[in-house]
Amino acid sequence: MYQYIAIAAYCVVLFLTLRDIRIFRRTRLASYRKGALKGLVASTVILAGIILVGMNAELGLVIVFIGLYINRKGVRENVFNDATTQERLLGKTDIE
Repeated sequence: MYQYIAIAAYCVVLFLTLRDIRIFRRTRLASYRKGALKGLVASTVILAGIILVGMNAELGLVIVFIGLYINRKGVRENVFNDATTQERLLGKTDIE
């Protein structure tokens, strides 16, 4: 069960990282570049946590939660003016 929690956290962080990469490529805003780099570091830490969950569930989940803490949202520019929820989820921006 703990393995599934760790894998779900990994998938969420990868999705958000890919979204930040897409927004950065469209807008060239430095805050999204920084968010994408933090996401790559966080996904690496979470992957280590997934491996450790198999050996020691508590330690592995602590590592996963540290990775989620690393991936926390920072200050970002507003790039969504009239976007719907689905467009925000997929990273469509109003700024080109």
